[in-house]
Amino acid sequence: MATMRKRAEFLRAAKARRAGTAGFLLQARHRAPDEPAEAAIRIGYTCSKKVGNAVARNRAKRRLRALAREVLPTKARPGWDYVLVGRPEATVTRDFAALINDLGAALERVHSGKGGK
Repeated sequence: MATMRKRAEFLRAAKARRAGTAGFLLQARHRAPDEPAEAAIRIGYTCSKKVGNAVARNRAKRRLRALAREVLPTKARPGWDYVLVGRPEATVTRDFAALINDLGAALERVHSGKGGK
């Protein structure tokens, strides 16, 4: 897994499939075959100022990173980009086991084509 760092990568993922859950929003896109594949799975994390101050945003991103390390190695598909977007209050306060279940369900929705867009 590699971490996405460029704004253009995040914007491309934002235009693709999405699945909202109580704790976060998952954006996912299947990369085109002609795009360079430096990693099989790429993941990005973002939290806006709506989540809270810098301390709250960093805590939310830490939880999202831990969530991705737990779930994505087994359920993510190679050649896909994923972005986890934190939600105000919910990302920090939701039970971690519930977040794990949310991510599993969200991945199934985007891979089956039932995700938005």
